[in-house]
Order: sequence, then structure tokens, then C-alpha cells
Amino acid sequence: MDTDRLIELEIKAAYQEDLLQSLNKTVGEQQAQIDRLNATCRVLSERLKSLFNQNNNDEHVDQTPPHY
Repeated sequence: MDTDRLIELEIKAAYQEDLLQSLNKTVGEQQAQIDRLNATCRVLSERLKSLFNQNNNDEHVDQTPPHY
């Protein structure tokens, strides 16, 4: 009976080790994806700021004074 119990524990440990490796791989992939998304978000934010600033500058140049 002790041998059966030991074998069962070894099998459970092997499954848990496999699961842990799989979860570690998944976490690593997700972190890489988060890093890429953060980089994309920074680029888009800078583009948006640039377009907003460009639009504000263009409005002041092209507007005619109200009294005309």
C-alpha cells in the first residue's frame, strides 16, 4: 500500500511540474504581449498629441479675424 501511495504522489508531482512549466510559459508570453501593447500605446499617444498640437497650430494660422 505504501508503494502505491508513493507512486500516486510521484505521478501527481509530475503533473504539477508539467502544469507549472506550462503556466510559466503562458505568463512569459502574456508579459511579452503586455510589453508590445504598452509600446504601441505610447506610440499612438505620441501621434495623437502630435496631431492635436498640429491641429491647434493650423487653426490659429488659417483663421481670419472676426471683424472681417
